[in-house]
Parts: sequence; C-alpha cells; structure tokens
Amino acid sequence: MVLDTATAQQQVLDAADALFYERGVQSVGMDAIRTASGVSLKRLYQLFPSKDVLIEAYLDRRDALWKSMLAEHVDAAADPRDRILAVFDFLDEWFRQRDYRGCAFINSFGELGAVSPRVAEMALRHKEGFRQALTQLALEAGADDPHRLADHLILLSEGAITRAAISGSADPALRAREAATMILDASLKS
Repeated sequence: MVLDTATAQQQVLDAADALFYERGVQSVGMDAIRTASGVSLKRLYQLFPSKDVLIEAYLDRRDALWKSMLAEHVDAAADPRDRILAVFDFLDEWFRQRDYRGCAFINSFGELGAVSPRVAEMALRHKEGFRQALTQLALEAGADDPHRLADHLILLSEGAITRAAISGSADPALRAREAATMILDASLKS
C-alpha cells in the first residue's frame, strides 16, 4: 500500500520524534526511523532529503507542540499573576509525563550546537520565543520591568527543566513555582 505524502510524513515525524527524544538525534540513524515509521528508505529520503532536514522538522514540530501545551495552561488562568504561575503548573505536568527526557532543544543543542548552526539557531529561537511569552505575561501582570522579570522566570524555568530531566523528579517544577511566587511578590505592584 502506498501512503499519501501527508500520512507518510506524519509517520516519519512520529517515529523521529519518539526516537530522537528518547535516544538523542546523533544516535538514531535513518534506518531506525525507516523501521519505526514503516516508510521505505527511498520514500523517507524523498520526504526528508537528509537527516539534518528531518532534525529541523522534528524541532519545528516540538516547538509548535510546546507552545500549544504552554498556551493551554496559561490561557486557562484569568488573573495575570496566575497566568505566570500557570507556566510552572505546565512544567509540573510535563515533567510527570512517562517519557519526559528534558527539553528537546537543549538536548539537540548539546549534541549538535557546536557543529550545526541551524540547530543552534533553532534552539535560540525557541528559547527566545519562551522569553518573549514570559515578557508579555509580565507586562500584563503590571511588572515595572517586564524584561527583567521574564529573565528571572526563564532562569527558574530552564533550571527546573534541566533538573527534572537529570533527577527524574517533577519536584523542580514545584520549587521553581515557589521561587516564582517570591519573585512575583517582590516584582509586581499590589
């Protein structure tokens, strides 16, 4: 049975996402993705002419998914302060996922950032997008210096992401939320 292009791309990206996130981008070859996706190697290379192209598609997909999950949590809160704290509630939920292995961008940057300017650029763009989202939330909450508050919050978030991946515990999200609460108390107008 010949798969249509969209279905074949979806199967390849599903397989690449699972394998890259679990094992890392360098340790997974195109043969493994072919096997996991059920798409022939010839078709795989028609869809993604190189592993680099597939890695970029994987990171684009991860970026969209991450933004969507974050927005879902933030948008569920009405109060501007609660919207900021919802970021840490999102992290807690994410860290509790059975397959949590840290940030795909940090992981990919760690593997390829020195040799792949494109991966480094994508990681920076993803992290800057998160910083901009936090800046907007800080602005909406009435912070005197929303950029500075966002910088503090991103350091807490990124530290929690890394610590949770290394420790295998979701507790860093709770500790980061506690620290964020203290920072908000000191930063926001009453």
